[in-house]
Amino acid sequence: MRWKSVLDRLPRWSRMTSRQRWVLAGSGAFVLLLLAIFWFAGRPLVALVSDADRFREWVADKGFWGQLAFMGMMTLQIVVAFIPGEPLEIAAGYAFGAWQGTVLCLLGAAGGSIGVFLLVRTLGVRAVEAFFPREKIDEVSFLREGRRRDLLLFLAFFIPGTPKDVLTYVSGLTRISLGRWLLLTTPARIPSIITSTIGGDALGVGNFAFAALVFAATVVISGAGLLVYRRVCLLRGAPDHPVERREEGQCRTDC
Repeated sequence: MRWKSVLDRLPRWSRMTSRQRWVLAGSGAFVLLLLAIFWFAGRPLVALVSDADRFREWVADKGFWGQLAFMGMMTLQIVVAFIPGEPLEIAAGYAFGAWQGTVLCLLGAAGGSIGVFLLVRTLGVRAVEAFFPREKIDEVSFLREGRRRDLLLFLAFFIPGTPKDVLTYVSGLTRISLGRWLLLTTPARIPSIITSTIGGDALGVGNFAFAALVFAATVVISGAGLLVYRRVCLLRGAPDHPVERREEGQCRTDC
């Protein structure tokens, strides 16, 4: 199993630096907090999403805590990369409206991105391989291009349809700073999120024709974005330039 192989290759506690120990402990506490939020508040949200009217009533009744619980779910979705984000974004638009739903999704995604970035900076490529095969990691080797890295990273998050889960994890293997990465990628997520929240908002007010139009346009744009992304991977992500391994907290890429 992939998780077992990752755990077997973790550096021994005695071999870690003091900084690595603190970051690892903090990352563990962060994950435990997310799991607690999901267990006590997120599970009701998952159950309620299937009943749209009841879901909206639950959010209205919980007020601020309902918003916080939803942000916790978005954060958990970023950290646990195989959880799809689109259903949550649509639910946010339905329950909170397009604009508030977009803000809550962005805040939750930012929190999860910080956790992922710190986790990858601590554990290196092991953390990435826990969710993605090596060939997926090597596909984004265009992030090694120092001069164009920031522009390519922004565009990769800006275009709907690109695999933002693997990009979020692999970014931690580069030399970009956490602050710069958040400034680039958080606003770049807006187009992908707002198309889902607008569609969800339209469903919430009963405008089914407009919702269908939004979702259809999103499918077309996402498909085009995925084709562009794959083209960039083919041109930039040549197999003889893989993303280099980063062991025990040291960045060894050329990014």
